[in-house]
Amino acid sequence: MVAAVSVSVMFSGTMAIPSNTAYAYSSSKASSVISTGKKYMGTPYKFGAKAGQTRTFDCSSFTQYVYGKHGVKLPRTSKAQSKVGTYVSKNNLKPGDLVFFYSPVHHVGIYIGNGKMLHTYGAGGVKITNMNSSFWKSKYKTARRVL
Repeated sequence: MVAAVSVSVMFSGTMAIPSNTAYAYSSSKASSVISTGKKYMGTPYKFGAKAGQTRTFDCSSFTQYVYGKHGVKLPRTSKAQSKVGTYVSKNNLKPGDLVFFYSPVHHVGIYIGNGKMLHTYGAGGVKITNMNSSFWKSKYKTARRVL
């Protein structure tokens, strides 16, 4: 059972996400997050892209920016993002969950449903990718729910 928890810590008008907090899933908020992320389709990938700007993204600056637009404050790196929110097993993923890859973690995307994620990695910039492709399936590590 997941309980809704009130979080009273605020930073710059966004909610800080402690790692030990359970969240009641919000499909409407997930839809809004995904819609915001899709507005940046094709935005170029740049490793180490500066946080808060939208000319280029790396994977974690993208998720940090998109979730931040919806009041969810995420840390800057994918490794740090993989420690916030609530653990979700791969077979219980819901749209809006953060999905993480490699060991140690060094890639993050936004799960959008049907085995697909919205992320940025290499050529083509922000894109939708099938997580069940042989490449990504073999790299999957974990997932977290922050909505």
